[in-house]
Amino acid sequence: MIRLHAVPGSRSFRVHWLLAEMGIEPEIENYRIANGSLNTEDYRALNPAGRVPALEVDGITMIESGAILEYLCETRPEHGLGRPPGDPERAEFLVWIHYAETVATAIQNLNLQQIFLPDPAMRSPTVMGIEVRRLATALKPLEKRVSGQDYLLASGFSAADIMFGFGVEAAFHYVYRDKFPALQAYHERLAARPAYQAALAAQGPDTIYTQDFYEVPRG
Repeated sequence: MIRLHAVPGSRSFRVHWLLAEMGIEPEIENYRIANGSLNTEDYRALNPAGRVPALEVDGITMIESGAILEYLCETRPEHGLGRPPGDPERAEFLVWIHYAETVATAIQNLNLQQIFLPDPAMRSPTVMGIEVRRLATALKPLEKRVSGQDYLLASGFSAADIMFGFGVEAAFHYVYRDKFPALQAYHERLAARPAYQAALAAQGPDTIYTQDFYEVPRG
């Protein structure tokens, strides 16, 4: 049994997508941030931080999407989505896996301002402007990387790309797509993958990005 604890439109999408690429259909427990369902004693027994994802797999419970992806790639190497120790691309693979959190953190900070503050008057245009610039700066190396190749690694698609599948789409809510043409084409390649589409459909329409957006400074 593999059970994924998830929130639609969150980092848990990374795990669901990787499992779909592996042909694994997990049991899904969906939660909503707004109703406090992550802040229960039962859920905190799975993830003490009260966040998603949490994955019950192989008799253990794992948290942190990057760690989960690395674990699944290492325990299921036949799918070729990781780069094991000794592989010439191993170092690059690890760098991109973890650089995805640099991008995701900037997006998270913007989401906190733009979506989760209950009163629009509480939002800080100054903070949002700074975070948008930080996000745009973090995206530039990614734009350069995929300008000359289809995926982050020269050998082809990997779990490192899956780590960015969540972040790139979310980033385009805050930065102008036209400033990142290679990144836009990269996201289109990712989104065209059948496993991406299957994981996206399983989330349903209720993601954080279906909410109305107020005007935000863009980078």
